[in-house]
Amino acid sequence: MDKSFIKTAEVQALFDKAAGLDSDSGSARLKAITRDLLEAAANIVVQYDVTENEFWTAIKYVQDGAGEIGLIIPGIGLEHFMDLFLDAKDAEAGKTGGTPRTIEGPLYVAGAPLVEGLDVNLTTDPDDTTNLYMTGVVTGPDGEPVRDAILHVWHANSQGWYSHFDPTTEQTPFNNRRRIKLGPDGRYAFKSKMPRGYSVPPGGATDVYMAALGRHGNRPAHVHFFIEAPGYRQLTTQINFGDDPFAKEDFAFGTREGLLPVPIRQGDAASIAFDFVLQRADAPDEQQFSTRNRAAA
Repeated sequence: MDKSFIKTAEVQALFDKAAGLDSDSGSARLKAITRDLLEAAANIVVQYDVTENEFWTAIKYVQDGAGEIGLIIPGIGLEHFMDLFLDAKDAEAGKTGGTPRTIEGPLYVAGAPLVEGLDVNLTTDPDDTTNLYMTGVVTGPDGEPVRDAILHVWHANSQGWYSHFDPTTEQTPFNNRRRIKLGPDGRYAFKSKMPRGYSVPPGGATDVYMAALGRHGNRPAHVHFFIEAPGYRQLTTQINFGDDPFAKEDFAFGTREGLLPVPIRQGDAASIAFDFVLQRADAPDEQQFSTRNRAAA
């Protein structure tokens, strides 16, 4: 069927009504977005001649896969697209430089212990994998040390499981999770155990989708970070280990240039030196975290 069907008076009136355009109440911005979203979906239905069975199969997939939405969204590139979109807006506004942002992922947990010092230990559970040491400094755009910064760090254990999301229930709360209060020199140092990359749950909604697309659902070993500091833009980022086989084939598109350090491995230890550069905030809201729904212990 020709797409001109979508422009018929009956269909257009349906979308206008469904988006609330005939009402003075409600959010004008939400109405406009809903209206365009409905028409965009309709265009896909017509363009690909989506059958009734295909339509309801897709709806069932969304319903059944709701619990994995935090994996599906990065898996289909939408979370990375938001990073690219925000980068483009920054460039347009002349805001360049600093450590690249990249996806947060769904596995942050609020309320990790707040600690200080240059000998922070993230791992509180026994783990027979390699020791990991990370050190570096947080500076501003002119190389100045960032004062009063808080570095949030979290990563998986040697089995690829995150505390609070570990189906084995073997990890204690906040294992491999800390908030580190940095000193006036902006330096940080922590030790933990080498994390392992993970795959999406076998047979789950994300795995099914990736297989249907001819893709895998694997992430490389990586470490997540938030950095917040007065006067600076909040940074959400992560490093992927550059020597991991999935480092440049991350199913979640978390890999970015400048975020691929290769650990220096010696015996039962590995070390990474990584510095962060923050941008200055132009408005108070740039210092805040996004309103994303996050787990809390």
